[in-house]
Amino acid sequence: MDGQVTLEMRSGVGVLTLDRPGKHNAITDAMAAQLADHARAINADDAVRAVMLRGAGSRAFCAGMDLNAIEAYRTPWDFRHRPDYPGAVRSIRKPVVAALKGWALGGGFEMALAADIRVAARGTRIGFPEVTRGWVGGGGASQVLPRLVGPGQAMRLLLTGEQVDAEEALRLRLVEQVVEDGMEEAAAFGLAVRLAELPPVAVQAAKAAVRQAMEMPLSAGLAYENEMNVLCLAALRGT
Repeated sequence: MDGQVTLEMRSGVGVLTLDRPGKHNAITDAMAAQLADHARAINADDAVRAVMLRGAGSRAFCAGMDLNAIEAYRTPWDFRHRPDYPGAVRSIRKPVVAALKGWALGGGFEMALAADIRVAARGTRIGFPEVTRGWVGGGGASQVLPRLVGPGQAMRLLLTGEQVDAEEALRLRLVEQVVEDGMEEAAAFGLAVRLAELPPVAVQAAKAAVRQAMEMPLSAGLAYENEMNVLCLAALRGT
């Protein structure tokens, strides 16, 4: 098989691995479908309390979609209905921590943006090169980046296709933590274990509330937060 996405359980953490290191873990349609299947399994399994998303090998987290897969689509309309691999990560209700290293480009970093917390090795390079090839990303960058880093920085990243290093990514709030090369997975997994040890309804409710804050006006968001609070209390009381 030319690449796969695996799911392994460790200490309440579902470890999702993009396993195609010879191609910088570039995503094929088959891998995207596997990722979507794993996301559904994670949501359905109460034993999975948190998730770590990683890339196999030492050179890359993920270089995005395999360009040969794009050429395989007969028409743009067919391409429109391709598997949405950042959307698969975004659909996971449990907290997701991404461990970044090497190349994290295009749809690969859109996957990381779909996670909740990003831990980057110092040697990580992040960028959105799609514009240099004549198209734009389709996994959420143009919508998520302005909310995360502001419209000006989003324009800089998306219009130029230039790459940033881990330290600049931290300054821009693209990542939450920078660690030495080779330590990113241990740091991300340790954080995921900490999240897995917390009350699951509360953790998932907090995640849902923060996600909604990016889409709702303040008044609606405050009401949503209160409903999440009531839901947590109901879960604690078993009612």
